[in-house]
Amino acid sequence: MSESGVGAAASARQRQLVERALGEWRGDVAGRVVVVTGGARGIGRSLCEGLLRAGAKVVAADLTWHEAEDFRKHLESEDNGLAVDMDITDDTALDAARDAVLERFGTVDVLVNNAALVSETLFAPTGHRNTLDTTDRDWEVMFGVNVFGTLKAIRRFIEPMRAQHRGSIVNVVSSGVLPVSSGGGYHGLRPWTVEMPYQATKAAVMALTFYLAEEVRSDGIAVNAIMPGHTRASWFDATARAFNEMGIAYFMRPAIPEHLLPISLFLAAQDSAGASGRLYYVPDWNYDHGYGDYATWQDHELPADMEEIYSRLEAATPVYERAGVAHLPFDAQGALYTAGMANLGAQKSWASTGVAQ
Repeated sequence: MSESGVGAAASARQRQLVERALGEWRGDVAGRVVVVTGGARGIGRSLCEGLLRAGAKVVAADLTWHEAEDFRKHLESEDNGLAVDMDITDDTALDAARDAVLERFGTVDVLVNNAALVSETLFAPTGHRNTLDTTDRDWEVMFGVNVFGTLKAIRRFIEPMRAQHRGSIVNVVSSGVLPVSSGGGYHGLRPWTVEMPYQATKAAVMALTFYLAEEVRSDGIAVNAIMPGHTRASWFDATARAFNEMGIAYFMRPAIPEHLLPISLFLAAQDSAGASGRLYYVPDWNYDHGYGDYATWQDHELPADMEEIYSRLEAATPVYERAGVAHLPFDAQGALYTAGMANLGAQKSWASTGVAQ
């Protein structure tokens, strides 16, 4: 099958799975007021669009709507949509956004803490800087957004949930926070991706999720976290193109943002009597619930320049698959990526980036 044929088949299957998720969870999500931070672009926008289709009342909150004006107009034209300007590090802006939401919809049922500063933005465009080369200010800025900003948003939007004794908070973290055990000790799942202080902030949000879930359980509020995996987020194209200029693929082909929709609909329907205090890896959840493996959700509608290098990488990568997993473990993926880049003759430039070493 040609690449265009593969892409068309993949997109059709993805649309089918999205429709299945909407059908499965619409009855539980319809009418719920959902606030999505970082909702103007990328993953946040995708979630907002899906939640609207599920019948939720959706608030997309973001620091800026630059190059997202069309989506803002769409939200403003929807009876169930609202776009608000909100800097999650600014108390005044948070208070104003909360008041606007309550004035429009009367309550908040779900908060999705998607807004974050990523390494690829702080250290644009490639996003990699060795830990000892970072500054105190880098850590202060990253923690200010990803940890304190998340906590500030929770403090505002959890109060209506407490008042109605029901609600759901979903925090977006990263698989890079995970330790895995081997023998008598733990080691990092993928410490070779060079992502400090970003991963330190996401580890803090992961811990916050577990502890807060227990503390608000008696208030009827669920608190969970999700790890998206390698996804084509709003910043992805600029970073991928920067790597492309060096003749390097930015790791494996990314997934489309819509692969987060099934689990997000599931979690939007929860309260503390259901799933709470959990950390979910989205590709594994999708696989376990019949929404396909990671490859099912890979993006085959990339811009031509990005498609070229991912297609070349895939053609040069040894084929190794196995049943029973959403995708291969990260070490196996890293080894295959290394082999593919070596087969392309790019090992010298690839090694200089710090990716997958």
